[in-house]
Amino acid sequence: MKTVQDWIKEYPLIGELVDVEEVFWTNPKKKPFQTEVKKLPLNENDVKDAEERLMRFAPYIAKVFPETRENNGIIESPIVSIPAMREKLSQMYEHPLEGEFLLKCDSHLPISGSIKARGGIYEVLKHAETLAIQHGLLSVADDYSILDKENFRNFFSEYSIAVGSTGNLGLSIGIMSAKLGFKVTVHMSADAKEWKKDLLKSKGVTVVEHKEDYSKAVEEGRKQADRDPKCYFIDDENSRDLFLGYAVAASRLKKQLEDLNVTVDENHPLFVYLPCGVGGGPGGVAFGLKLMYQDHVHCFFAEPTHSPCMLLGLVTGMHDKVSVQDFGIDNITSADGLAVGRPSGFVGQTIEPLLSGSYTVSDHELFKLLSTLADTENIRLEPSALAGVIGPVKLSTEKQGKEYVQNHNLKDKMKNAVHLMWATGGSMVPKEIMEEYYIKGAEL
Repeated sequence: MKTVQDWIKEYPLIGELVDVEEVFWTNPKKKPFQTEVKKLPLNENDVKDAEERLMRFAPYIAKVFPETRENNGIIESPIVSIPAMREKLSQMYEHPLEGEFLLKCDSHLPISGSIKARGGIYEVLKHAETLAIQHGLLSVADDYSILDKENFRNFFSEYSIAVGSTGNLGLSIGIMSAKLGFKVTVHMSADAKEWKKDLLKSKGVTVVEHKEDYSKAVEEGRKQADRDPKCYFIDDENSRDLFLGYAVAASRLKKQLEDLNVTVDENHPLFVYLPCGVGGGPGGVAFGLKLMYQDHVHCFFAEPTHSPCMLLGLVTGMHDKVSVQDFGIDNITSADGLAVGRPSGFVGQTIEPLLSGSYTVSDHELFKLLSTLADTENIRLEPSALAGVIGPVKLSTEKQGKEYVQNHNLKDKMKNAVHLMWATGGSMVPKEIMEEYYIKGAEL
């Protein structure tokens, strides 16, 4: 068994991770998309199937969640340009930043206000559809708004759903499951915010609190499901359905960019910066984007310095066989959605040949960025959602970032680049807590 010192000797970057320093890493295993696409465990047809399922459910979603009616029951978020933030970042880090800066506001997704509204809600809907079809209550030709009837709620109430979460996944699954009529239990880790637990309880969700971290919450959720044949466990660490729910974002994003007259091609590269916890959300989105844009899109994951689980899994090649605690890193961060000690092995191995790189960011930096975005663009996000916002700075100032640009013949194209930061959550944070976040950032 290798010691931490053995790992550091083999991969010096791990020494910086152990010291909880900010790092920027480029992926030596990344390959041209066309050489890898046929080896991947999922494909374009899988994503299309997920997209069609969400379309079938749209009439039901529009009926039971009025906030989605304007968009005909499609759960989607806007993209906004943030030029003032780009200028401010250039000043703060004393480095001119080129290209267009866009924010993908999954922070404002309807129903549960985070990226988890994509994968979490999708997997609940798929499970509900499977059960209803199996029992002859539904066919794919039906208008799914019929699901908003007492007989369906009574049917689903005979079944239960369990999940382990740091917060946002629990919100999306809890809210959606309860609306359909399922009994739902969310196992929350120690770092989950109190307001998220309270919100779930107010929706009739059973919340089980654990003193340990995310991995323990998932383990307990799995045990609960194993004891009950009518309990369905949503496995954030290994779920293909969650992954595909996130991947659907890509085709929608493509249309949004086209509507904004944003070009993505060989001369107009797209850089996407995705906050990463266990990996499902950013992994699914990155997978979908690679299907859409192939080698014209460059995806980077962003993790807290105290929870760099995906990066450790990728650097060592061990994926879910290692945790941050194995390296003496405490997994304690204000970025609760990213407070994960062990990455998803399924996501790590799927995304390994596609990912451009990964970087870490300190809580101090997250709060500073939080207040700066509020001041410059009047957009308020929760701390974890700011992890992507620093990405363009890292890419253009860090040695590895500059080398990536050079090695991919992108230097002359950076003035035409689009930098898309994925804002993963924030709109459901209570005002008084958001104000505390803002004040903390403004004082740094």
